[in-house]
Amino acid sequence: MSLPRVRQEGALFLDTLGRQVMLRGVNLGGDCKVPWPDGGTENYSDFSDHETVSFIGRPFPLEQADDHLGRIARWGFNTLRLLTTWEAVEHGGRGEYDEAYLDYFTEICRRANEHGLYVFVDFHQDVWSRMTGGDGAPGWLFGAVGLDFTKFDAAGAAHVMQARYDYRRNEPRQDSYPQMSWGSNYRISANGIMWTLFWGGRYFTPQFQIDGRNVQDFLQGHYLGAMDQIARRVRDLPNVLGFDTLNEPGLGWMGQEMSYRHIAASEAHPDRPRIGPALSPLDCLAVARGLTVTAPLLTRAPSGAAVPTGTKTLNPGGISIWKSGAECPFGRAGAYVVNGAEATARDEDFFRVRNGRNLSITADGFKPLFDKVASTIRAHQPEWSVFAELDPFARASRRHFPDGMPERSVNAGHWYDAATLYLKRFDPTNHYNPITGETEGDLKTIGARYSRDLGGMVEESRRFPGGAPTLIGEFGIPFDLDEGAAYELWAVGQREHVWDSHIAALSLMYDALDEHGLHSTQWNYTASNRNDLRIGDRWNQEDLSIFSVDQQDDASDPDSGGRAIEGFCRPFARRVQGRLHSVRFDNTTKQLTISYDADSAIRGATEIYVPRRRYPTGFVTRFEGVPADLKIFKNEQRVEILALASGPVTLRIEPVRPDR
Repeated sequence: MSLPRVRQEGALFLDTLGRQVMLRGVNLGGDCKVPWPDGGTENYSDFSDHETVSFIGRPFPLEQADDHLGRIARWGFNTLRLLTTWEAVEHGGRGEYDEAYLDYFTEICRRANEHGLYVFVDFHQDVWSRMTGGDGAPGWLFGAVGLDFTKFDAAGAAHVMQARYDYRRNEPRQDSYPQMSWGSNYRISANGIMWTLFWGGRYFTPQFQIDGRNVQDFLQGHYLGAMDQIARRVRDLPNVLGFDTLNEPGLGWMGQEMSYRHIAASEAHPDRPRIGPALSPLDCLAVARGLTVTAPLLTRAPSGAAVPTGTKTLNPGGISIWKSGAECPFGRAGAYVVNGAEATARDEDFFRVRNGRNLSITADGFKPLFDKVASTIRAHQPEWSVFAELDPFARASRRHFPDGMPERSVNAGHWYDAATLYLKRFDPTNHYNPITGETEGDLKTIGARYSRDLGGMVEESRRFPGGAPTLIGEFGIPFDLDEGAAYELWAVGQREHVWDSHIAALSLMYDALDEHGLHSTQWNYTASNRNDLRIGDRWNQEDLSIFSVDQQDDASDPDSGGRAIEGFCRPFARRVQGRLHSVRFDNTTKQLTISYDADSAIRGATEIYVPRRRYPTGFVTRFEGVPADLKIFKNEQRVEILALASGPVTLRIEPVRPDR
């Protein structure tokens, strides 16, 4: 089986016959952030082996590929946001590409094509790298810029599970490493330095050269070089749609005042404060130099909001994270000066203004990278789409995509219900709205907010020249809700109503996606996931996988291993012979209603995915509007309708009642 190519045309994806294509997919997968086989954060590491690790086997060994890809396709997904990392490609050193991994990754893409799955490649990162509490960049980059990552924890320059978590204790949750605390790294020293050099080295440290290039060009050049290596290998595969720009990029300090500490939202600083120490750029630079800094500490209130609760002293031992002989490039450029035990700003606008112009992370950071990603990948396949992302808090901070986006760009932003994600609770009768701070008391109210949120993302897509598709690159829920209550029920043999809360939350999310006609890739499918609060998706105790080996208890059931399947396995229109107007699926009655304008000049049928799991007693199909040929392929879980004339049509699918 070879998929027909899909091209982007304005706000639509079209196949070679001209049918409108709807992309519904899943991220593959959460453990691609860490090396194979034992690089997950449930295991201690000091990262000393960072140059010799391998990512072959992430997302799964090749001998398991057909099993996992077949399951994903059977659940109705037709698209993968396929994860890789800069580290996976170039962990060995400057320009030393892991050829065996590149061969492996290419084969995963090819196997996905055989299973009817489109792919767009996601160069994933979270808080820069594994050595700074996340994933993404290779470790050798720290040495290249003059940093010693072995000193990050002692200096308070990074918040890393492997350094903070006591692996000797049989306690999955530990105060030293609060759940969902990894994001605090964006606001402390190591991340601040690396992201600021990545986005603005030429502005802020023009004299800082590595291998004859400014540090910004050095960092971005190697990142794009890794992307180029994968692009050249997958360019001839018809199922590859394009590349993501960079997952949830950090901001660094571009646009920030040197001494400002963010502890509350304001008109000038609309971002919601987040947990962790509230450090200014100057604080971070001082910590990196080996100075002791005491700053306000924000912790998560029961409502989920981050509030000041005290102070935290960083780097009491006075440890510098700069290598012996290395000098802070920002200090050398005149940003600040150290006098005794204190750092003093020399220019409060050092990171804000250059040559009399206010700098913007969107226009001066993201936009140039978007253009470079486009030129890098399109040197190999000119029709590829650019799946563009801003930082995860852009909407809350009123940041928009820049003007002049590359042609055939996709708004691939992410959306989560922050309360569910961070608190790991979903109680429809008492649900916290993180935007208003109010409590929502029923599913209808929660669903209406979801719809408003996603509607705002559609509005953002209209800013793109000629319009753009909106593809929600990540959304989903933790499966360890309520401290893993579902796992406890599963362990004692319960199979009914185990996932009711998860199904309810996911159903609301997919209802909102359908309402706005959005493409999506749910986060995530992790082949090695476990029902263990310490392990989960094998990365920082996150557990959002729709699959777990611990749910595989029935070899005769092809869906075995799935979690809350009824929340995401839903009928939908994969390809439309014309242009889609609306889709609605009622998760209670199981009725699907689709309306579209049929175009008989398009010589390809509308294809509807109809999962057997949702219609175990069969289904009835009703088609109204124009003459058409209808075919049902039960084994393939597919209905095809070929309109014989053009005009508006309505399709309804509903279950056969058992008494018929």
